Amino acid sequence: MKQYFSLRGAKRGLLPAALALVFSGSVMAQNAAAPVEEMVISGSRSETKLAETPVSIGAVSRAQWEQDKAKSVGEIINRIPGVFWNDLGNEQHSMSIRQPISTSAVYQYLEDGIPIRPLGVFNHNALNEMNMNGADAVEVVKGAASSLYGSNAVGGAVNFLTQRPSKTPTGSLGIRHDSTDGYTRLDSGASNSWGDLGLRFSHYSSRRDSNNWQDYSGGNKDSFTLRGDYNLTPTSWLRASVVQTDLFSETGGNVSEANYRDEAKRGISLNTFTWRKDKTTRANLAWEGETTRNGVTTVTLFARNNDHGQLPNYSFSGANCAAGAFTTCLGKINNNHVESVGVDLKHEQNFDWLTARLVSGLYIDRSQNDFVSSNLNVVRDPVSLRYISYTPSATQLGVRDYGVGINNDAAFAQLEFSPVEKLRLVAGGRYDSILYDFQNNKTPGASYGAPNGQKTFARFSPKLGATYALTQASSLYSNVSAGFTPPEVSQLYGTSNVPDLKPATYENVELGWRALLAGSVKLDSAIYRLTGKDTIVSYRDAGGVSTSNNAGSTSSKGVEVALSQDLRAWDWRIGGTWAKHTYGNYVVSPTENYSGQVVPNAPSHVIQAQVGWKLSPTTRVALGGVKQGGYWMNDANTVRYDGHTVWNLMASQKLQGGWEAWGQIRNLTDKVYAHSASTTYKGTGSYNPATANSYLPGAPRSLMLGLNKAFGVL
Repeated sequence: MKQYFSLRGAKRGLLPAALALVFSGSVMAQNAAAPVEEMVISGSRSETKLAETPVSIGAVSRAQWEQDKAKSVGEIINRIPGVFWNDLGNEQHSMSIRQPISTSAVYQYLEDGIPIRPLGVFNHNALNEMNMNGADAVEVVKGAASSLYGSNAVGGAVNFLTQRPSKTPTGSLGIRHDSTDGYTRLDSGASNSWGDLGLRFSHYSSRRDSNNWQDYSGGNKDSFTLRGDYNLTPTSWLRASVVQTDLFSETGGNVSEANYRDEAKRGISLNTFTWRKDKTTRANLAWEGETTRNGVTTVTLFARNNDHGQLPNYSFSGANCAAGAFTTCLGKINNNHVESVGVDLKHEQNFDWLTARLVSGLYIDRSQNDFVSSNLNVVRDPVSLRYISYTPSATQLGVRDYGVGINNDAAFAQLEFSPVEKLRLVAGGRYDSILYDFQNNKTPGASYGAPNGQKTFARFSPKLGATYALTQASSLYSNVSAGFTPPEVSQLYGTSNVPDLKPATYENVELGWRALLAGSVKLDSAIYRLTGKDTIVSYRDAGGVSTSNNAGSTSSKGVEVALSQDLRAWDWRIGGTWAKHTYGNYVVSPTENYSGQVVPNAPSHVIQAQVGWKLSPTTRVALGGVKQGGYWMNDANTVRYDGHTVWNLMASQKLQGGWEAWGQIRNLTDKVYAHSASTTYKGTGSYNPATANSYLPGAPRSLMLGLNKAFGVL
C-alpha cells in the first residue's frame, strides 16, 4: 500500500416563549445557593468550569445512563436537548444536532478528544464503533466547533471519555434480554491499580437474532476497551488505550406505505441478503507532564485501522425488476478500508495576569483510504417483490477501485482571560490544511472513475465567546463561531467525474443562560442561529441516482431548554429543542427551485422527559418518553410525516451482595411510529403514496429484563 506523508424566522411565538422561560426564574436564581462546580473538558480541550465555558455543551455521566439502563449510545446522548440520534437498527444511525436528521458529514465524533475517523471518510454510523461500557462520560458541544476540532465539527462534536482504572479491585457483570426485539446483551468489566500502574478492561457483546418482530434484522456486536494509566513522576504520566469493535448487521430496509399501515405486514422486509460489516481498531498513547511553570503539555500518538464492508440495499437499480431480469436489476458490494497514524500535541499555559490561560497545539493526521466495489445481478421475485438472491455480475461498468491519501495538518489556539471579576472572554481559532491524493487503480474513464489527481482545501475557523456571572448560581454566555466541511472522498471520487464541490462554511451565533433555580432546579438554555453557505446536500434525480450538490445557503434557528431536579423521594428532567431549518438558496434545475423551503427530515421539535420515584433507597420506578415533531419528507414540502410520542416504563431493585434486577416496558402504549420516513415524490405530477413513500418502522411494545452484579466499590 502506498504511504502518504507528504433567531429570526423561528416558529412564531418560539422566541418570546423561550425568553419568558429564561426570565421567569431570574428572581429565584438571585437567592439560590451556590451550585457545586460542574467541570467539562470538550468546550476548551482542557478541564474547565461549565459556568466559564461560553458554548452550549451537554454532558451525561456514566451513573446517569446506568440508572436509565441505556440500550445504545443513542439513548445516552439523546438525554441532551438539541441532540437526536436517529435509530436505524443494530446501532446504525443518522444524527441531528442543530441540523436536520441526515447522514451528512457535519459532526465530529471523538474519543478522549481524538477523532475516531480521519477527515474525508465520515460515516453516519460511526458511533457504533464506540464501546459505551468503556466510557465514563460523554460530552456534546453543540454548534460550530471547528476552532478546536477542525472540519466537520459544524453541527457539533461528540466526545466520549474513556473510563479510568480504579484504585481498588472492582468488577461488573450484566445481562439483558428482550424477546420481542430478539435482543440479548452481556456486559463485563474489571479494574485495579498496583502502585503507579492502573488497568481497566471493559466489554460488551450484543446479539439480535432474526427471529423477532422484524424480518431480516439480526445483528451482532462485540466491543472491548483496555486502558492503562502509569504515573511516571509526581508531575507526569502515561495513558494507553486500545478499542476493538466488530459489528455485523443484516439490513432489512424500509417498508412501503401499505405495509407500514398494516400491523401484520409492518415487519416484512423486501431484502433477504443485504448486510453491513464493521471492524475497527483504535490505539492511543498519551504522555502528559509539566513542561513549563504553570504549563502542562500533552502528546498523543494515535493509530486507526477500520474495515467497512457492505452489500447495501440502496445500491439496487432497476427497482421494478422481475425475477431473472439481470440486465436491469443490479446491485453492488463494496469495501472501504482506512489506516491512519497521527499525533495530537496540546499545551495548556496559565498566566499570572487576568487569570489568563492559553490552550494551543498541533494536529497531524496521515490516512490511507482504499475503496473497491463489484457489481451484482440481483434476483427479485415478481410476486412478493422480495430481493431473494444475487450472483456476481459479468459487467464491470461503474465499479470502483481506488486509493486516496489524506493529509490533514492543523494548528489551533484559544486564549481565555477575565478583564473583570465576573466576566470571562475567550478568543480562538484553528487553521486546517487538507490534501486528497487520488489514485485510480482502474483505467480512468466514464465507466471506471476519475483520473489521478490531487485536491487541496484550507480554512481558518475563528471563535469569540464570553461568560458573565449574574450570581454564584446563574450565568450568561454567548459565542460566535465558524465551521467548515470539505467534500468527502466519496462525494468527490465516487462517480465517474469529479464534481466541482466547494467546502461548506457555517457561522454559529448563540446566547445561553445557566442557573440553579430555587436551590435545586438545574436550568440550561440556549437560543442559536446556524447559517450555512455552499452546504453540501445529497440530491436524488428522477432516475434514482444520488449526487452531491452545493445547496447555496441554509439556515437553522432554534431554542434548547433543559430542566432537571433530584430530590430525596423523586427526580425529574425535561429537555427539548424547537427549531426550523430552511434553504436560503437551493436551485437544482430550471424546474426545481427549493429556495425558502423547509429542509426535509427536520422535526419541528424533539422533547425528552422522565420522572422517577424512589420508593425506597433500593427501589426506583421511572416513566419517560420522547415526543418528536412532524417533518417534511421532500424538498417541495408536499409530503409530511406527522411525528410521534413514545413512552417507556422502567423499574429497578437493588439486592444484597451487589446484585440489581431491573425491567423496562419499551413503547408502553404500542405506538405505531417510524424512525425515518422518506418519499421519491418531487412535488409535481401524479402522487401515489403506495409507491413513493417508505418507512423504517419502530419496534412494538416489548419487555426487556436485566440482571447486574457489581464487585468491589465502583
